[in-house]
Amino acid sequence: MKLTERQKKFLRSAAHNLKPVVTVGDKGVTDTVIKELHGALEHHELIKIKVRAGDRDTRDAAIAELAKKTSATLISRVGNIAALYRPRRKDPKITLPKPG
Repeated sequence: MKLTERQKKFLRSAAHNLKPVVTVGDKGVTDTVIKELHGALEHHELIKIKVRAGDRDTRDAAIAELAKKTSATLISRVGNIAALYRPRRKDPKITLPKPG
């Protein structure tokens, strides 16, 4: 999903006070993590995830893989915490500002 900077800013603001709902542990991105992430995104639309990985490159790769496999958009990343957004298939609850 392609978002404008205005929409990303809106989502970053909305995600600011959220706590991580999914944690990627030492085993990395597993099918179980992907399944859990799909459920969390369908329920909340905007979530934070925590990636426990050794170095920055590994974290970035894990976050990119999670976003790709769940068709989510990376909104922000600070340290080992990332915010992902994917609207619900039916009845989205987050209304994004109009592009422009």
